[in-house]
Order: sequence, then structure tokens, then C-alpha cells
Amino acid sequence: MQQGPREILRSYWGHSAFRGSQEKIITAVLNGKDVLALLPTGGGKSVCYQVPAMVQDGICVVVSPLVALIQNQVDDLKKKGIKAIALTGGIPFEELNALLDNCIYGNYKFLYLSPERLQQSLVRERLEQMKVSLVAIDEAHCISQWGHDFRPAYLSCATIRELQPEAPILALTATATAQVSQDIMENLRFETPFVVKDSYQRPNISFYVRHTEDKLYHLKKILKSPNSCGIVYVRTRKKTTELSNYLSNLGISAKNYHGGLTKSEKKERLDQWLNNTFSVIVATNAFGMGVDKPDVRNVVHYQLPDSLENYFQEAGRAGRDGKSAKATLLIHPEDKEIAKKQFLESMPSIAFLKKLYRTLNTYLQIAYGEGSGESYGVHFNAFCSRYQFPPLKTYNALRLLDQNSVLSLSEAFGRKTTLHITASKDTLFSYLENHKEGSNNMLAILRTYGGIFDFETNINTYLISKKTGETEKKIDALLQRLAEADIATYHAGEEDLQLTFLVPREDDKTIHSIQKKIILLQEQKSRHLDQMIAYVDNNKVCRSNMILDYFGESTALDCGICDICDANVDDKDDATLEKLLLHELKAAPKNARELITLLEVKETTLFSLLRKLLEEETILINYKNEYERNA
Repeated sequence: MQQGPREILRSYWGHSAFRGSQEKIITAVLNGKDVLALLPTGGGKSVCYQVPAMVQDGICVVVSPLVALIQNQVDDLKKKGIKAIALTGGIPFEELNALLDNCIYGNYKFLYLSPERLQQSLVRERLEQMKVSLVAIDEAHCISQWGHDFRPAYLSCATIRELQPEAPILALTATATAQVSQDIMENLRFETPFVVKDSYQRPNISFYVRHTEDKLYHLKKILKSPNSCGIVYVRTRKKTTELSNYLSNLGISAKNYHGGLTKSEKKERLDQWLNNTFSVIVATNAFGMGVDKPDVRNVVHYQLPDSLENYFQEAGRAGRDGKSAKATLLIHPEDKEIAKKQFLESMPSIAFLKKLYRTLNTYLQIAYGEGSGESYGVHFNAFCSRYQFPPLKTYNALRLLDQNSVLSLSEAFGRKTTLHITASKDTLFSYLENHKEGSNNMLAILRTYGGIFDFETNINTYLISKKTGETEKKIDALLQRLAEADIATYHAGEEDLQLTFLVPREDDKTIHSIQKKIILLQEQKSRHLDQMIAYVDNNKVCRSNMILDYFGESTALDCGICDICDANVDDKDDATLEKLLLHELKAAPKNARELITLLEVKETTLFSLLRKLLEEETILINYKNEYERNA
């Protein structure tokens, strides 16, 4: 006799009852309905497709964006005695063929694959032959161009509808606005969608924004608790190395994580962190999607995120065990202006897109009306240098052309030019002492790329050439000599960009066809940044409520635990606070940190008062950067 959902849950997962809307979603799927499930981070999304798949005959096809996430879930299912297959990268044709045969004839319950796999004709052919009980689209916001993690390959998910028209589709995400939700359902061709949305509220997480000129001090203060598991999010690979080294030097066990690490390094660091070998992981946003570690007590954003969707998904990785946790965003006074400037400088205009597209076709010698279906290798740095195109803006423009199906941008971009210093620092500097012609270039590389002694690092020789004034050819020659001397391993890619043109060359006409869509998309990205800045500038509305409102959810109750709600942080009136501050300075000069601790006051409140007293010349700043009474 076949087991029901609750029996399956108890037998394989050891739980006696479902959480939130899990059971409602499972019932709808078992009744053959297409479902959009909007569940908060940590809301148990995988159970919503794993349980109904076990109840029914046939195989469940799961589309997921990350290899690490796919492998983790397949490993967990296998430990439970459930037959599951993962189609990850690098599988030879013969093995891929055999695995797909197993899905048809081998009584497997789960097939996990990336959206890119759906573009392979062999995979599509075999999918059509399978007895598919359910299709699950994990991280479904990636299918929407209005979502924060849009991946063009996710649009291939719609082809499953043609291959398996009878199988219900379950789309799951933890972050989707009303616009993104509508886009998901339209792309997946939901005819009579069943939408289930649990509250995004995370009552155990206290959301804090700290405006400070000393982020390192606050980072240390937040993470100093022994065995306090945490994630620190930054925007650059270099910063992951800087901060992980800073924390390690303070005695806080920390390692970094970013997209430039090898697959084995990523797996090793993730496993070590999950098993509490070290407590804090400092990462770019390449880390986190699908990572299930329940005891994260602190998530710190050291730099301003691009949008509230990104921020909430990353902050939501705290406190998945339901216990108290904290999400802190550290803001320097200059951060907002830097973010705006970076956004404007990296956002390609329509005029820039037209110029880039024309130039690219000329560079590759593609004739007007030709090029469709053809692939070309390009040295990205050489191309940008030759035509004086800013690299970041150029890459973002190519991504826009990729997202709008003008061309396909290979994922191999930027991964082929790597350097790893395998010798000691003393050996390297001894070599440079005897070969002074290369020392300036090497010092520029060491200043630009942290961790280059620890692991293979992607480097941009064009950037180094701009810093030193040397040619890329000379830099390449230096690095080749270091490799020959067994001081480093160096892999140089002549073609680090692979482009496949999807439409014939029609120059401006090609861009005109997508112009309106791109303008709308860029306007939305600008609004996302404005909303993020509004969040950090807010000093009146409960932070949790502000986030919920962004996602279309309203509540009359404040969270009571964010920095806005915490009435105990500063309940002194201005006159009392001024009197107490002057009393403390009468005893001895003090710096801002000491005053915050002694007065138990918000940093923003203290600095407002200090500015006032400085303007009135009631207090002064001495040579030690301490505040003292003006005699």
C-alpha cells in the first residue's frame, strides 16, 4: 500500500507534521495543479516537491541553479535510501546517455539538472520519454528579467511544458515581488495557477543598520562572541580576503568564499563551515543560495547590496533554526554615493549598446545580415583596450545582449587567465631582487589581488597594464618566467570570451527591437537601488515592516527587535544626554566608541550631538581624535 504525504514525511524526514503551507502546496501538486510557492528562506521548500514525488509513481525533475545545491540535495536523498541522479557539468557523453537511460528505466525518483541542461537536444529527447510525475523549478525568481538573479537559461524551463504537458509544475522562491511572480507564471505558461504565499516575516531576526565611519570596529564587535556562526557579505573577491584575514588575526576563525575559487576549494570551504571547522565565512553573493545551515547567528553586510530582494534573501540565512539572530548592515557615510556612482558608471546606455554591437560585429568581421548561429572567441581585455571601452560597462552590455537573445555569452568568461604564487614570499622577492625589470608589475599584482599565495586567482592583465603603464605582453612574459622558475602556476587565456550570435547582424535595428525593454529594466534597477538607500536612511519605520511592505505584505505590528523598534537603545532626551556627555568629558577626554558604550546611545544620535557641541565650541577634538571639554 502506497504511503501518504504524512507517512512519507515521518518515514524519510523524521517529522510528524508539516510546517506553514507545505501541506497545502503538496495537496495541490498531487491534484495536478500548477503551483507558485512563495516561502521565506528556511521555509522548507524542498519538502514541497520531494514528498509528493515519493507519493507518486514516476520521476520528479528538479531544475536548480547551483551545482553545489544540486549535489547536496542528491547526497541527502541517497543517504535516505532514495534513488536520485544529478546532471552536473563535465559529464562525458556516454555517461550522460547512461544516466538518462537510468531515469527512464531505472526506477529513479529524482533527476536534478541545471537550466542549461534543458538546452541540450539529448536531454530534451530523453525527458520526453520519461514518466514525469512533477517538475520543480527551484529559485524560480531566476526566470524573471525583473528578478534580482535573472538567468537567461532559466527561460528554457518553459520547454518542459511541451515535453511533459501532463506533469504539474511547482515553482518555488523565497523572494518575489508581485511583478516577478506574474512573470514566473507567464513564462512557465500556468493556465490556472494556484499561488501559495507564507508570510515573509522572520520574527526571530533583528534587522539593524549601523551608520559608522569605522566598519571594522563594528564587525569585530558583532562577531567577537565565541563560536558565533556568521556570514559576512561583501561585493568584491579582494574584500573577502582582506576581511577574512582581519578576523583571523583577531582570533575569530574565518575563511573567504567567492566565485574565483576552484570547485574543490568551494566544496571544501562550504563543508568546513557547515561542520563548524571555522565559524565565519566572508563571501560575495556567489555564496548562499540553497545553503541550509540552521545555526547562523549573524549575517553582516559590509557593503551596500543592489536591492532589497538581494539583501533580504542573504539576511534571511540567519536564524533558520528559529532562535534569535541578527542581520546587520554597516554603512559608511560615503557608501551611498559610491553605490550610485558605480551604478551609473556600469549601466550601459542605448547609445553605448549600439556602438558596442556595431564595433563587435566589425571586430569579428561579420557581414551585414550574417552571423546568426556562429560562435566566436574574443580576448575581452584586448577588445576593450583597442576600442577604449570601459570593461565593467562593456561586460554589463554583453549581459544585456545575452538576456535579450541577441547573442549568447559563454559562462567561461573571465576564468581562463589565472595566477597562483606557489613559492614563499621570500622566494618570490628574492627572484624579483635579481630580476628588477618585473618588480613593478608583480607588486601591482600583489596589491590588487589578495589571496594569490593561497589559491588560484583570476587576474586581469589589462588592469595591471593600466596601473603600471607596461604592455600586457610584458606582464604575460613575466608571469611565464615565474611559472618556468616554479614560483607560480600561470594559465593565460587568449580567448576568454565565447560569443554565439543568435540573430543576423542588423546594427542599430537589432538594438531598436529590444530598446524599450532594456530602458524599463534599467529604470527598475535604478529604483531597486533607490529603495535600498531608502531602507538604510529610514529612521522611523520598523525595518521588518518596511521589508514586508516591499514584498506586498502588510502587518499592523512592529517587530519590536530591530534598531528602530528597540526603545531601550536611546530613551534619553537631548538635554539629559548632553549633560551626561559633558560630565564624562569633564573626567577625561574620550573617543566616540567609549562614549557610545558609556552613554548607551545610538551612534547616529551621538554624532548629531557631537557636531552640535563642536559647532558651539563647547567641546574640541584633540590630536588623539578624542573629544574633550573646551576650557
